Amino acid sequence: MRGQSVLAWLLELVKFCAVGGTAFVVDVGLFNLLRFGPGELLGDKPLTAKVISVAVSVVVAWLGNRHWTFAGTRRSSARRELLMFVLVNLGGMAIAVSCLAVSHYVLGLTSPVADNIAANGVGLVLGTAFRYLCYRYLVFTGPARH
Repeated sequence: MRGQSVLAWLLELVKFCAVGGTAFVVDVGLFNLLRFGPGELLGDKPLTAKVISVAVSVVVAWLGNRHWTFAGTRRSSARRELLMFVLVNLGGMAIAVSCLAVSHYVLGLTSPVADNIAANGVGLVLGTAFRYLCYRYLVFTGPARH
């Protein structure tokens, strides 16, 4: 745990979950707005809607994690950190989009509930575990500040 006490690690995890919860609301809300909202802007393009909603939520998550969750270990170069953050989130997005693609196109489960379970349930859980580990050990790895 990078020399952290269990209490400090738990606090970090709570902050990560709070930031992630906010990003989740942005992701799911925007996904559903694009797919099923007024005018159904991307009603017939679930993968495009998911990519857009994830992209917006990534910005929300980066700001929250950089300035709150991992503020004590953020890198001095925000540009490099953002690049690493985006790469990790592309991996997390690939996990969510893959779950949605399998459910929607392979299994033929095309209802709004099925799309949400695949993308925002299964895909999100797997992607979140991947993101946390990568943020902790690859992205926010600057020297600890007290």
